[in-house]
This record gives sequence, C-alpha cells and structure tokens, in this order.
Amino acid sequence: MTSVQQHYDQLLGPIYAWMAGGIEAAFERGTAELDAIGAHPSNGGVAVDLGAGFGMHAIPLARRGFDVVAIDSSAVMLDELSRQAAELPVQAICGDLLSFPRHLSLKPELVLCMGDTLVHLPDEEYVARLVATVRESLGDGGRVVITLRDYSAPLSGEQRFIPVRSDENRIFVCFLEYSASRVTVTDILHEREGSQWKMSVSSYDKLRITPEWLDALLRRSGFAVTRDVNASGMLRFVARRA
Repeated sequence: MTSVQQHYDQLLGPIYAWMAGGIEAAFERGTAELDAIGAHPSNGGVAVDLGAGFGMHAIPLARRGFDVVAIDSSAVMLDELSRQAAELPVQAICGDLLSFPRHLSLKPELVLCMGDTLVHLPDEEYVARLVATVRESLGDGGRVVITLRDYSAPLSGEQRFIPVRSDENRIFVCFLEYSASRVTVTDILHEREGSQWKMSVSSYDKLRITPEWLDALLRRSGFAVTRDVNASGMLRFVARRA
C-alpha cells in the first residue's frame, strides 16, 4: 500500500492527462464545469484550486481572468501545470492543502476542491479542518465547490473492476475493495515497450464520505449548500459562505 502522494508521483501523475483524454480535452471539460457553476471573476478575482493536479480547472480559471493559487501534494502533476500555465496568473504550490491561506494576499471569492480530491484526504477530521479553513479564508458571499464520487454503496463482483482508458500502447484498469470507512483502489497499468507489455500496479486508500455527512458538515460550518450531479456523474456541492 502506498500513500496518495507516492501513488500519483509513481504511477498516475505521468499518465493523468492521458487518462483524462488528453490535456486539451481535459481543459475543455474543466471549462464546461466552470461554466456550469457560473465561475467568473469579481471582487478581486482570486481563486484557489485545492488538489489542482495538472491544471484541469486552474488553467481555465486563469484564462478567464482569475488570479489562481493552485495547490497539490504531487510535484509531478504541478510540473505539468506550470508548463501549461506559461504566462498565466497561476501560483503553483506543492504542499499540504491546509497551508493554502499562507499563499493568499486577498480573500478568495472561489475555492475549488474538484475531482476526487476530498476522498484522497487522510480522514474525516482532516476534511472538517479543511472546510473550516476554507470558510475562514473566504470573503462574504464567497463559494467553495466540491465534487466527489459517492463510495457509500459498495460495488460487488465484477462491478469492482473499472476500465478507465485504453489505446494501442496503454491499458488502464482499477479495482475497488471496500472496508467500513475506506475503499482501497488498485490501479493496474499495462504499457507497451517495443514488442513487450510492462505491468505496473499500485494501491492506495480513499475515504468513503457519504453525501449526507458532507452536506451536514458544510451547513454546520456556516455555508448555504446546494447539491446536484455534474456532467461526469460526480456529486457536486456548491456552498456559499453565509
């Protein structure tokens, strides 16, 4: 079992853009997701992207005029973000997500925690601390937008094998195993090397956060919450600082 950071640095990071269908396709999807929540800069135009990865949302945020603080624990992913950012106003930070307020000069109007970032965190206590830190950092009326996959209902049998993507040179599949509070994800990557295929395997844990638990946490923390499902089938929470 590896840590989330090790898993991304050693296996997922170098192929993540490929997994997403290519870098430009990922940016197009990120742009569509920003459009769906009406993300346009005002009141200083500062946005924070927690778990920014290679910049699927950070780059489109910057392209539409936000000053972006993009933070992630994977240096491999952030190297790609920095290459894509070029002259855009993106500050790429490799570090713990809770440290993001240190890198702010103004209160952000928007904080994103997209993809599966939240379920990659160590435990529910950390999630609660992060939500509290986000609320403290936001200005009045500021928003945090969170997406996550719902792992509360376990898959069984063959459903636990998830084909992610394949082409003539790569085949990527993940396998899920459920415990009471975690789901163990085993990623299996086959890559062609000449006439041979090389297999890489790595496992890590995700939290099984229920939608009801997260909704209640956000409301207790002082947010007005709306909840729906985005175009990718992930749960989306849009929470405004009350």
